[in-house]
Amino acid sequence: MKDKIAVFWFRRDLRLSDNSGMRAALQSGFPVLPIFIFDPKILGKLTDKYDKRVDYIHQALQALQEDLLAAGGDIRVFHAEPLSVFAALHKEYDIASVYASRDYEPDAIKRDSEVEKSLKDRGISFVTVKDQVIFERDDILKADGTPYTVYTPYSRKWKEKLEDKDYRAAIMKTDHLLPLKKKALPRLEDIGFKKTDIAFKRPRLDATIIDDYGENRDFPAKDHTTRLGIALRFGTISVRACVRFALKHNGTWLNELIWREFFMQILAHFPKVVDTCFKPQYEHIKWRNNEKEFDLWCAGKTGYPLVDAGMRQLNETGFMHNRVRMVTASFLTKHLLIDWRWGEAYFATKLLDYELSSNNGNWQWAAGCGCDAAPYFRIFNPSAQTKKFDKDLAYVKEWNPDFESLEKEPIVKHEFARDRALKVYKQALNKNKES
Repeated sequence: MKDKIAVFWFRRDLRLSDNSGMRAALQSGFPVLPIFIFDPKILGKLTDKYDKRVDYIHQALQALQEDLLAAGGDIRVFHAEPLSVFAALHKEYDIASVYASRDYEPDAIKRDSEVEKSLKDRGISFVTVKDQVIFERDDILKADGTPYTVYTPYSRKWKEKLEDKDYRAAIMKTDHLLPLKKKALPRLEDIGFKKTDIAFKRPRLDATIIDDYGENRDFPAKDHTTRLGIALRFGTISVRACVRFALKHNGTWLNELIWREFFMQILAHFPKVVDTCFKPQYEHIKWRNNEKEFDLWCAGKTGYPLVDAGMRQLNETGFMHNRVRMVTASFLTKHLLIDWRWGEAYFATKLLDYELSSNNGNWQWAAGCGCDAAPYFRIFNPSAQTKKFDKDLAYVKEWNPDFESLEKEPIVKHEFARDRALKVYKQALNKNKES
């Protein structure tokens, strides 16, 4: 007779400390086998095999393995589809339960449903636990039980509901780990990827940045942002730790964490937003979708120094300052009248901190078709934004150093583009009224 065990499936929570799902597994009463799965279905969608995000995950797993070994266990890492992994584990172990932290993206929900059914057929329970958010899909609702679709009232209710228990660290004893002999992780090459120049560092909360985050966050040259997007995306830091720190240090940064959860619950309640406008009437917009202009935008060759600097920073580093993200997204959708889905997909391939819900929500916000109280005629003027947030051109000179020698007519004049966008948007909304 084999002894019963529990399995903990690491996914978007690549840390041992303050991990709610792992704590639940350790409290199950069974020795816990930690696993991670590189899913070929997901990896297969990444055409560039020099993908820093995969390398980041790989390095985070190495750090996680160090922590598990120090606690008396280890991790088993697989490169296979989840259903086949659990079928193989079922043959090797007598599994009582599989635990995982809950995921809210449509594809993840579908995957977990399939895994749950497969495990149930084998008499194994599948337990998912809240970990990557403070409040889930139905935790923050209006009085009538419907979801909030505007950030400000959602944020107000979020703060009203917040209690100490919601952001308390998940303390756990690791003496229930299944004793394992150390096993080397698969190499990046084994899963079809290449080593990149990214260097994983255990994330930390820096008071010198967060204390005056509100005053400095809009100025890209200051580089005064936390750079914790990728850590939150892959769970190498706990959102509870971030909220505890924000409550102590800076309300503006707390609002940014709430924006993250707002977009997550929008995606959970309205999964259609993955590929359709939140406001359906905006599906009538006659996008120009000029491929040549899109390519110039992607390459950072629009003739607008701030837009081009932002795109070059993204292409070179996988990061773009948030203020500049807004300007570049507004430029694509309003100045060039290119479908927001094109820009959203491009950012998805480049951003190290790519998060479906936030990327989608922010692109729809920029295009004016998302869950935003502001009217569609908010159109950023790239030149005015430069004067306001990069007046000395320090950011522009860093990422677009040849902008003066290449100075030429921009691909479109701001006033012309603004008038054109307003006309096209207005026509779309009038058409919707008529239909």
